[in-house]
This record gives sequence, structure tokens and C-alpha cells, in this order.
Amino acid sequence: MSKIVILGGAESGVGTAILAQKKGYEVFVSDMGTIKDKYRAMLEANHIEWEDGKHTEEKILEADEVVKSPGIPDTAPMVQKLMEKGTPILSELEFAMRYSRGKTICITGSNGKTTTTTLIYYIMQKTGVDVGLAGNIGRSFALQVAEGDHDWYVLEISSFQLDNMYNFRADIAVLMNITPDHLDRYEFEMQNYVDSKMRIIQNQTEANHFVYWRQDEYIDNELEKRANGYRPSPTPTSRPAQEGHPTLCGFVDTDFEKYDLDFSQIGQHNKRNALAAYKATLLAGADEAIIRQCLKDFPGVEHRLEKVEEKNGVLYINDSKATNVDACQVALQAMERPTILIVGGKDKGNDYTIIKDLVKEKCAGIVYLGADNTKLHQNFDDLGLPVADTHSMKECVEACVKMAKAGDTVLLSPCCASFDLFKNMEDRGEQFIEQVRLL
Repeated sequence: MSKIVILGGAESGVGTAILAQKKGYEVFVSDMGTIKDKYRAMLEANHIEWEDGKHTEEKILEADEVVKSPGIPDTAPMVQKLMEKGTPILSELEFAMRYSRGKTICITGSNGKTTTTTLIYYIMQKTGVDVGLAGNIGRSFALQVAEGDHDWYVLEISSFQLDNMYNFRADIAVLMNITPDHLDRYEFEMQNYVDSKMRIIQNQTEANHFVYWRQDEYIDNELEKRANGYRPSPTPTSRPAQEGHPTLCGFVDTDFEKYDLDFSQIGQHNKRNALAAYKATLLAGADEAIIRQCLKDFPGVEHRLEKVEEKNGVLYINDSKATNVDACQVALQAMERPTILIVGGKDKGNDYTIIKDLVKEKCAGIVYLGADNTKLHQNFDDLGLPVADTHSMKECVEACVKMAKAGDTVLLSPCCASFDLFKNMEDRGEQFIEQVRLL
């Protein structure tokens, strides 16, 4: 019996454990943190051995394979020991795909992937096909496979997940864009991050399709490089990406008007999201009339340009999902009123000069929200805009109320990860909504 160890006891890890047990593996789950009661109960109900608050080294190093949470970096001590031993390290998605009969639409990108993934899933549901939503959002892909599988899956895939995916092949791959993000996990080398994103096409053949934005700074060039023999170096826990030769289905911004599309969400970036979903679902066999109606009806995604409320003539918008500079840039571009920008959090090697001119053009003030706002002061204070330094959401919203005038918009679009002051991006957005509604 093969032994599999799962590092991380949350949604993806517990789903993997249940699928692995069903497929006859000896399973052990280990989490350095505290496993939530919900997931403990699932492990106990399935009689799966687990531990939290520690890693029992001798048990983990006995594994034939390890599935690790994408949040665990290659530099983690236990991962380093597994690498030294040569133990294969996989992502949940790679493992689950071994046992799924379903076809896949796989979406990645620095920005826009959650909206696009959710929209594609919305369209596929409306067409009446048997479809699951998984990856970075929805329920564990592995758990859905264990419980009965689906004919189709719509998978949002991060670069961290792609780094530990080797044999998977997307039926339809979608790459929204590549902009600097998570460079702290890629030795601050942009090419390493680009190579990670391009793994979305690995193992694809001409029978598979690659939907992508042709105006991206990197993608067309990367496709040309690969056609001419470029082979990226693997990330530390990865084997090299396998070649992919998909049928290319690129699009440009003007295609939105060319196809006469109508989308419920604001902003040029959302037009790109709609185009990607339109092309991907057509390729999946969805009826075009249904696709067009879904674009008009789509309710949007929580924490992404989500209108909260208008109070005293000031509109409050929650864009907590904007965890990098490019996401904040597209949010600011969508603003049509003077904007009080809330920015800050755990910096990921951000280059704020990218949005400096846009901040000067669009913003009536800036509220910094972070444990340490020094870098933000250094980048934006010289614009001469009113600024406030805050270290909690309550303090932040109070500062926005003082700064904003009737007719303004308050935009939470932080550019940064949330882990300095909040549990996660959702917690940050929910606290913002709560404080606005208390006004």
C-alpha cells in the first residue's frame, strides 16, 4: 500500500486525504497550525490519521508522495527535507486529476481569474451541464472527485498550485494576464513567475485550447520563445514543465465591441474577463444565446469592486481582492468620481510607481491601512494629497469619513496581502463592509 502524506489540514488537504483513502492509500495529514473543528470532524469521520501543531518528521519522511498546501513555500524546513530525500511533492489538483473523468476549464492569471472563473462556472451551470467549481475557490476538487465526480470542472489555479502540477492537461486553458505578483516566492525574478503561469498549457495538444489576452506584455512573447525551443528551469520542488502545443485562441480588447457583448460589471478589465469567459464557454460547447444572457445577468464576485453602500453621498466600494498593484490599477481606472483610496497590508515586493500617476489623477486622498505603512508614505506622500495613517479597519473607515466629501467614492483596493492585520482577504473585506454599515 502506497503511503501519502498531506501537509495542511484545510479544504484542499482534507479533500485530498479523503480521496486518497478511497483510492487505497495509507494516509497521514499533518499541519503545523491548528486544524479547524470542521476539518477535524471530517478526518475523524473517515478514520484518517492526523496531527496538528507539529510535523512528526519520521512519519512524513516515510511517504511515497506528499501533497502540500499551496500556501507552504519551498523554503519550509519540512519541504526542504522532503526535497533532499527526493520525495515527489504534488498539488491537490494534480493528485485529484488522476482520478477524475471530468473535462476541465482551467483559469489562471495575476488578476481577473476569480471573476472569470466564477463567470465561466455561472455560464456552464446555466447551460445545464454537470459542472463543479474548484481550485482556489469553491469546494475541494479532490473531495468532489471522491464524492462522485462531475462531467466538467471549472478550476481557478494559482501559480503556487501550477508549480506542483506535472501530468495534468487542461482541456481548455485560460490565462488572463501576467503582471508582477508573489515575487517573494520566486526569488524576486519575474521570469520565474512568468514560467510558473505558463505551466497552464503544459501537456496540451492541438485538441486542447488556450484562451489568452493577446495584449499582455508577456504571453505572446513566451509562446514564441517556447516554439523556438525555450525550456524553463523548474522551481525547487517542481519537475520541468512539459511542452504544450494547444490550439491558440487569443483575444484583444476591441473584440468586446466586435462581438457586440454586454456585461453587467464595470471597467475595461471586466470586459476582458467577459471575453475570456465568452470564448472558453463557446469552446466548451455552450449555447451562444445563453452565454450572452449570462453576461448581462452575472451578479459579480464578493470583494471585487463590490458596491457596499452609499452614505451621506459617499459611495463605498470593497475591492479587497486587489492584492497586487495591477489589480488596484484596474480598479482605479474604473472609478468615475473623486476617490479616497485605502491601500496597504503585507507588501510583496510591490512597485507602487506603476499607479502613482493614476493615483494623482483619480484620488482626492489616501488612507494607509497596515501594520507598517512606511513604504506607502515614501511612495505617495509627495503627491500632496491628504493622507491618513491607520492600523485597524475601524480607524481606517473613520479616517475615510473625515476625508471624503459628498460625490466621492471610498475604494478599498489595498495592493497588498492581508496577513499583517487580518486573517485573509475575505476577513479584510468583511470588516470593511461591517464598519461601513455601522456608519
